[in-house]
Amino acid sequence: MLPSSTVENYIKAIFQGQAALAASARLVPMGQVAAALSVTPGTATTMVKALAESGLAEYEPYSGVRLTAAGERLAGLVLRRHRLVELFLVQVLGMSWDEVHDDAEQLEHVVSDRLIERIDEMLGHPTHDPHGDPIPTADGTLPTHHHDSLLTCPVGTPLKMTRITDQDPAFLKFVERNSLKPGQILEVESRDAAADSVRLVGTGRQAITIGTRAASKLLVELLQTQR
Repeated sequence: MLPSSTVENYIKAIFQGQAALAASARLVPMGQVAAALSVTPGTATTMVKALAESGLAEYEPYSGVRLTAAGERLAGLVLRRHRLVELFLVQVLGMSWDEVHDDAEQLEHVVSDRLIERIDEMLGHPTHDPHGDPIPTADGTLPTHHHDSLLTCPVGTPLKMTRITDQDPAFLKFVERNSLKPGQILEVESRDAAADSVRLVGTGRQAITIGTRAASKLLVELLQTQR
């Protein structure tokens, strides 16, 4: 099976579904794949069977799907193209970070490997896209790093924003409006489970309170080693 935009979209959806699985789970449910691609379960099953026949996925009826090593490599290459294109659109063309996702979704399927490598070189071989998502290497390997979210990180500890997991334009505008973009320094002052809220403070900024749902989508890293 030669890669097509449909194949690449399925591979990417399965790959991202795998990344979100619980530690004890191995397969991405077919319903989840169908929902991610806005297709019927029957359509998704037909395509996944084709991916399995081509050696890109392992499909278990009534259980789910998982990519093979070849499928994961292809997914990494698709994500590399997507994330480098996003960064190019922001840094070179001056587009806003909340408007580049849809354009990158289209361009990731048509841009050549030669052009992607030129973009990578031009941008200085970046490791992350504008939203903090890691950029896979030229062989499709995706670096893995565990980051806490603002909902799970330590309280009262200096933190650096690293990644925004929800790229909905409205949410990205909310992030920018509240100075929560990757690279921003802050700390969680308190959490209120009853109110579903998280209060954030930082040097030179007013304290703000955000909801727990938003906090779960904002990933951070510690600025210092805790002892």
